[in-house]
Amino acid sequence: MTDTCDPDGTRLPIKIDSTSNGEFIPKPLKKRNIAGNDLAHSLVGENARRLGLGRRSFLVSACGAATSLLAFNQVNAAHNINGGFFEIPEDAALDQEVAANSLEGREFIFDVQGHYVNPAGAWYERMVKNAAGRFKPYANFLRGRVPEAELKAEGFDYLKYLNHEAFIKDIFMDSDTDMMVLSFVPSTAADEPVTIESADATRRIIDEMEGTQRLMLHGRVSPNVAGDMDRMPALAEEWGVSAWKSYTQFGPDGKGYFLDDDVGHEFIENAIASGVKVICIHKGLPFGRRSYEHSLCRDIGVVAKQYPDVDFIVYHSGFEMQTKETAFEPGVGKSGIDSLIQTVIDNEIPKNSNVYAELGSTWRFLMQDPDQAAHAMGKMIKHLGADNILWGTDSIWYGSPQDQIQAFRTFQISEKFQEKYGYGKITPEIRTKIFGLNATKPYKILADEVQKRASRDVVAVQRAAYLERPNPSFLTYGPKTRRQFMTFLQNGGE
Repeated sequence: MTDTCDPDGTRLPIKIDSTSNGEFIPKPLKKRNIAGNDLAHSLVGENARRLGLGRRSFLVSACGAATSLLAFNQVNAAHNINGGFFEIPEDAALDQEVAANSLEGREFIFDVQGHYVNPAGAWYERMVKNAAGRFKPYANFLRGRVPEAELKAEGFDYLKYLNHEAFIKDIFMDSDTDMMVLSFVPSTAADEPVTIESADATRRIIDEMEGTQRLMLHGRVSPNVAGDMDRMPALAEEWGVSAWKSYTQFGPDGKGYFLDDDVGHEFIENAIASGVKVICIHKGLPFGRRSYEHSLCRDIGVVAKQYPDVDFIVYHSGFEMQTKETAFEPGVGKSGIDSLIQTVIDNEIPKNSNVYAELGSTWRFLMQDPDQAAHAMGKMIKHLGADNILWGTDSIWYGSPQDQIQAFRTFQISEKFQEKYGYGKITPEIRTKIFGLNATKPYKILADEVQKRASRDVVAVQRAAYLERPNPSFLTYGPKTRRQFMTFLQNGGE
């Protein structure tokens, strides 16, 4: 078994699979991850029978998630993975109250990286045209000429789910997320999978539900693409963007830019002039060999020191799939999260300053490997500060972020790693900061006021009613194989 789906069609609530966000080639699961999924499926069936519940009813309950995480603990321990674990009582697998106490929380959750695509947009039409010569059934399906079953057999059905309806359900009904920032993928203005107009339409749908500032927008900027920075004043004034999103490794002919070169400085100056002084910059998750050097974090500390009144949110925290996260070694010059820590040290940026590490896709991958998760979280808290790590999930590429939330709520660094590497325990206070309070500073949000208002808005009422009979899909939507990824890439996904 290679993913979280059982032969009977039921899926695990904690989604450990190979899904990518479209920015990197899906990485096959390790044998222990497959073994963990298999054990979880087995225990789910056994525990459901013991409680007299149907399999689906059990999976939707807190005991279903607890059973899955406990199964992963068991398999990880058997494979000598001892740096971190999911801190859940064993009886949570069969006791709903114990499971709920471990997995449910009342934190203010502010997800600073969300995505969806618009299947009805011009981008989708271009993809249909581009797909014709590569996979004709795929193009025909997009035109409505191929049965869904045939498309599923080829594994190309996921994009049709990435719309605003799925986005609203997965984020605001099936997860504990209170607020989200809707972000963008790297593109030119002509090839945006989601335009600012479409993003704003989704925001207005939520506003019309009296959504109490639940959705904020980024403004996408590719400053090395001619004319793209000219859009910044309108994005700030007309669309009310809350931050700028850019990819330093994206650009004409596959060549990126650095924040501390002429293009980068002009971009930052334009951001300051716009009055929106929050820059979200993709670092890590490199696009293969394409402009790899621009995906490293070297330039972050330089500009953070030059522009202390600008907040730099480092998307993915510099994390790279091919770099194993271990304890930080000063001066070694490693890639991955270490490159972010090193640039902060080199440029004497104090902890809890204007450089923030964001966890989108990073935590999603780390929760598969508790040793790497312990090193990543431990060293970021230690060197960047507990106040400067921001919650992001890159959803809905990974479906509802509820499983990421539940995994983070329960994750703990082992005493062995705490003692050996000087990491601190992840306390409830630290989790609360990372889940949402930290992001209120750069985004200038009054968390107490938002929570108070959100607790009685229409979204909250609808969520409460929905949770009487929840129906989560436990689906992930991004590409899961190299073939799907290449099709997505070739057809304009990135």
